[in-house]
Amino acid sequence: MADKEDVEKTIAEDLVVTKYKMAGDIVNRVLKQVISRCIEGASVRDICEHGDSLIVDETSKVFKKEKELKKGIAFPTCISVNNCICHFSPMVNEPDYIIKNGDVVKIDLGAHVDGFIAVVAHTIVVGASKTNKVEGRKADVVMAAHLASQAALRLLKPGNEAYAITEAVQKISEAYKCKPMEGILSHQLKQFKIDGEKTIIQNPIDAQKKEYERFDFNTYEVYAMDVLISTGEGVGREMDTRVTIYKKTEDTYMLKLKTSRAFYSEVTHKYGNMPFNLRVFEDQKKAKMGVVECVNHKLIDPFQVIYEKSGEYVAQFKFTVLLMPNGTHKITGLPFDIEFYESECSVEDPELKQLLYTSANPKAGKKKKKKAEKVVAGETPIEVEVKSED
Repeated sequence: MADKEDVEKTIAEDLVVTKYKMAGDIVNRVLKQVISRCIEGASVRDICEHGDSLIVDETSKVFKKEKELKKGIAFPTCISVNNCICHFSPMVNEPDYIIKNGDVVKIDLGAHVDGFIAVVAHTIVVGASKTNKVEGRKADVVMAAHLASQAALRLLKPGNEAYAITEAVQKISEAYKCKPMEGILSHQLKQFKIDGEKTIIQNPIDAQKKEYERFDFNTYEVYAMDVLISTGEGVGREMDTRVTIYKKTEDTYMLKLKTSRAFYSEVTHKYGNMPFNLRVFEDQKKAKMGVVECVNHKLIDPFQVIYEKSGEYVAQFKFTVLLMPNGTHKITGLPFDIEFYESECSVEDPELKQLLYTSANPKAGKKKKKKAEKVVAGETPIEVEVKSED
């Protein structure tokens, strides 16, 4: 492992930056198309399948001449609605969900180019518009998640301590009478590794607070910043929804069953350490059988489908950032339609207001700062987010 770390490719190399940005551009294009399909009467399964096929198609168009270069899905498309927190991406013959007007829909997906990963998550409320504004608890939770993600973006820079993000997300959630989902981790990204060692924790329980290793961000690091906020208790629970997304671990074990060995071999060769959906296997019945022994012996990790209490809402925003010498570059994420939401809550904490007033991009002008001030004060619906320059 030491040798591998010594030759690790980072964004200190221009080509690595290019590959991250390619993956980011693909993710943003796919996210836009997936959002356009999240309408009343649409099947979540169909949208997830479409999202995955778009990622495969888009990544196939880059670095065509380099036959050995791996690319494709870094995280399968998931559509988690209302109190479903994450990882809902059903297979054929599993219960689907048909989207309804007013649903709080979270879209989560990722792509990679040569193992350089770009992930994103975005929340919409179906049917929302400037003339049909979202109010009440739905507006509270979406605004809380959006502003918390914006605070995180501004704190994600070299020299800052990661735990400052944990505290900012907590305070903004409380301002909107919401709670961050307990124990959610945002990971450092490395080549072919979606869950790097450095993590930013959200709403840690007491045991996690004791174990959590604090650290400062450094130049040339890459992070997937994930913010998940709930109107409920902020505690996730498994229901009876079948897991469909898995990821290979670094553990080893001699599998006993032929079906398991065949399944594990296919995972290793086609997906490596990237998350995958069982839906991609030609024989899904055998895949379902093969994954069991692999999970039991920790060769494969499941991404559990988890839920808040019924009747609650969860909102999510996730983006990928490159910590460059000239500033933080946010390479994934779409503009947030802030004018669609009307919450009676607002951020009152002076330090947080000051943070949100500042530009996420050192090159941005004063106009955007003034717009941000009005949003935080709850005065006018203007986009807070400032895009990074390429």
